[in-house]
Amino acid sequence: MSIRGLSTETTFRSAYRGVLIALVTMSLVVNILALTGSIYMMQVYDRVLSSHSMTTLVALSVLAAAMYVCQMLLEVLRARVMRRVGDRMDARLMPLAQQAAMRLPLAGVSGVNALQPVRDVDSVRGYLSGQGPIAFFDLPWIPIYLIFATALHPILGIMTLAGVIILIGLTLLSERLMRDRSTKVLQMSQRRQAMADENARNAEAAQVMGFADRARDRFLRQSDEMLLVSAKASDTGNALASLSRVFRMMLQSAMLGMGAYLTIKGEVTGGAIIAGSIVASRALAPVELAIGNWRGFSEARHARARLADVFDRVLRETDLTELPAPKSTLRVEGVTVLAPGTRTRVLDGITFELSAGQGLGVIGPSGAGKSTLARAIIGAWNPAAGSVRVDGATLDQWGRETLGRHIGYVPQDVQLFDGTVAENICRFESEPDTEAIIKAAVAANVHQLILRLPQGYDTRIGSDGSHLSAGQRQRVALARALYRDPFLVVLDEPNSNLDAEGEAALIEAVRAVRERGGVVVMIAHRSNALTAVDQVAIINGGRLSAFGPRDEVLRKVLRGAPGGPMGGAAPPDPPGTQQSVQPVPATAGAAAGPVTLILRNPDGKQT
Repeated sequence: MSIRGLSTETTFRSAYRGVLIALVTMSLVVNILALTGSIYMMQVYDRVLSSHSMTTLVALSVLAAAMYVCQMLLEVLRARVMRRVGDRMDARLMPLAQQAAMRLPLAGVSGVNALQPVRDVDSVRGYLSGQGPIAFFDLPWIPIYLIFATALHPILGIMTLAGVIILIGLTLLSERLMRDRSTKVLQMSQRRQAMADENARNAEAAQVMGFADRARDRFLRQSDEMLLVSAKASDTGNALASLSRVFRMMLQSAMLGMGAYLTIKGEVTGGAIIAGSIVASRALAPVELAIGNWRGFSEARHARARLADVFDRVLRETDLTELPAPKSTLRVEGVTVLAPGTRTRVLDGITFELSAGQGLGVIGPSGAGKSTLARAIIGAWNPAAGSVRVDGATLDQWGRETLGRHIGYVPQDVQLFDGTVAENICRFESEPDTEAIIKAAVAANVHQLILRLPQGYDTRIGSDGSHLSAGQRQRVALARALYRDPFLVVLDEPNSNLDAEGEAALIEAVRAVRERGGVVVMIAHRSNALTAVDQVAIINGGRLSAFGPRDEVLRKVLRGAPGGPMGGAAPPDPPGTQQSVQPVPATAGAAAGPVTLILRNPDGKQT
């Protein structure tokens, strides 16, 4: 079911039809009541002054005051309704915008730019809650003032109409001049925000290595460029707004002069002089208000279009038949993955299959595509060709929430949320299972560590887990991955920050997943973790250069081993991609343990 229409005018009208009818009705009454001043002045000049009747003056004044109060109450009510419309629109779109903001980084959009849908919802809500929409509700009733002015005298009606046409022309000119500039300002603002975020994230390295000032100057240059473009756009908008305001005052004075001329000629009464001026001013007010708020209108309109596009691209889903919990196989079939935003192949035709209880260790040089394979397996990156199947079903046959319950994932760059340890482990479930939380923590061997924290499982860990060390964050992330015993567990270098105790716990956790019938895929640079898996895959240059039982694959790639490249039984790797995997002898007298592997590129660099 596509959700593109959620932000279109059609859906707005259908969802808020009753509110729209009420706003249109209130606007009609408000614009009729806005004639109070003109009618009152005409009656005072033409009746009261000629008759010197105090009774008539008091009656007219009381009636006018009552009408002004009604107009005020309706305008206040209309503004309150528009504010509520903005809030309801925010409540309707913000969950989708936040969902899109969390998925856009998976499509290669930077973290700061990924927040654009959230900012777009703010723009739409801000505009709907302001005075801008009021102008559009008042514009259809301009003919009321034109008819009234024409009733006073045709020339006054023509002058008023001419003023309206000129201001509408200024509005169209504003749209033409502001459209491209507003888009450019947004793009440059995004780049400036991304640079500021980048400087904040790398502040430590920049300060220590002495290039913080250069990073700051780089940001300031981008900021100056953005401010220059923004100033030009703002100057244009302010100039047009000022021009419309001055033109309205000029027209009002011209109406006074023309009214006086027509009164001298005896074609209108004295009251028409003031009445015509007031009517002309009121007729131009909605157009002037629209011009003054045109920048906000333009930004809100572009924001709505961007929201419609991103919702359609990122959040389009269909109603899926719920599949049973996976329990048998993971199959990768000819998966090819392109780098986001490019046509560069990061993975090319990867195929393998794992059954329940198997564990796969993925090794290879840096940049070979190992982390990309992990992202493709869990559905974070969509393959350009091929598919990933769990129990025979492709990932797109599973709802994201449904499949997510059966996946555990520890990314290479561990990110935790600002919340308690327990909340992070249970993935912020509304009704968490306390026993399952503790079970996952025990499986990750982090239970005792958590108990030593100030409030134990209820300790808040700060944004990105900043109150924990890198190793502690990695172990909490492992517990999160193991929560509720998921079928598929994907670990991307899960031991990069672990000490010997943590690595032993990781190995034991992987074995436990396999023993209960799960499937484990582990990206590894340190070979100790390979003791917990029974299969090994070697990724080189985005291709699967070896796959099979762990001992067999490792034996074949060990130089000088029987059946390896030195023995001639196994073919060498393609030119330019050959690796040497060399055993490092244990220190004399050391206890026997797992063989340590060092993978080297052709230039001899250790990877």
